[in-house]
Amino acid sequence: MSDQKGFSLLEVMIAFVIVLIAMLGVVQAFTYAIAYNYGNKTRSQALTVMRQEVELLRSTEFTPGFTDTALNGGTWTRNVTLANGPTFTVEDVVDNDPLTAGVQDNTFNCTSPQGTTIPCSIKEITITVRLSSPTPGWQMAVPARTVLRRTRGN
Repeated sequence: MSDQKGFSLLEVMIAFVIVLIAMLGVVQAFTYAIAYNYGNKTRSQALTVMRQEVELLRSTEFTPGFTDTALNGGTWTRNVTLANGPTFTVEDVVDNDPLTAGVQDNTFNCTSPQGTTIPCSIKEITITVRLSSPTPGWQMAVPARTVLRRTRGN
């Protein structure tokens, strides 16, 4: 029966190796896609936490008669844990005089061009949000950051 056609064991093994190599490439692509999507998810969550912090600080009172304690000069850090698990570190840096180098706290006195002491009328607030738990990987190497300025209102 020499007229039978088919594949030899060697041909089957070579085909199997070629298919296996192709499948490893596909698995690697799926692994990369999962990690990339997780990074996008955590960045989106960090931006949501940052937006909430911005709205909180924008709603505080900064008038000649009263300044909300959330706008006290200095650096403030706290953790925010979302309902679905991840924890973010939120850092607020409130500078009482952004025109002077460094971060001025409430002990700093602003001065007029004539040299007299006046109430500071502008605050620069830098909000930084970074993933703190679970341990961040390459997905969150760059934190979400925004800078806003508040001027004294009526």
